[in-house]
Amino acid sequence: ALISLLHHQASGNSSSGSKKARSRGGGGGAAGGLFRMFKLVPMLSTGCKVVALLSGRNRRPLITDSASTGTLFGYRKGRLTLAIQEDPHRLPSFVIELPILTSFLHREMASDVLRIALETDTKTQKKKLLEEFVWAVYCNGRKMGYSIRRLNMTDDEVHVMRLLRGISMGAGVLPPPPSEKQSPDGEMTYVRARFDRVSGSKNSESFYMLNPDGASGQELSIFFLRVH
Repeated sequence: ALISLLHHQASGNSSSGSKKARSRGGGGGAAGGLFRMFKLVPMLSTGCKVVALLSGRNRRPLITDSASTGTLFGYRKGRLTLAIQEDPHRLPSFVIELPILTSFLHREMASDVLRIALETDTKTQKKKLLEEFVWAVYCNGRKMGYSIRRLNMTDDEVHVMRLLRGISMGAGVLPPPPSEKQSPDGEMTYVRARFDRVSGSKNSESFYMLNPDGASGQELSIFFLRVH
């Protein structure tokens, strides 16, 4: 039922002419490119190898004033962390370790569509939606488990945010933190993009990945929902 609701919301947002680019026909090229780049991550060697998405053609402003920055990162054999920033030069306003393995994300990206949904069943509405702590996490319609939003970032997470401070969109491999030169979980990988943030109500928000030309696409979408 949750996924059906989210799908209905996404379809409604794409009904207007300005948002038809969210369909697969309108935004699939660049967004699919991000997924293809992330699939190449296992082929990259350690070091700050950044996979850029901007080609020589049709270079338009990538960042809009209202866009948010979203980053999915984690060790190859570990769990993913989701960080959302209103300002890419500041610490994230929302950080959560997802019950999703990096290897699972690679497999799901094979379909070129990734939808992550986070649902909270809090009984109070005194907090803003993204200030809630306990979340049930879904990935492409499958319930993955529960996570708790972090109040404070770990040293590894701060390390990643510093390295990616000047990157708006891309995927690649990051050098490990100084404290973990040889992590048993392998190298740190990431995928980072700008998102169009849509507030359906005080109980629902959606993030749609922005393509380099400024259009939104549904290849990577993140949904937040508070149920009663």
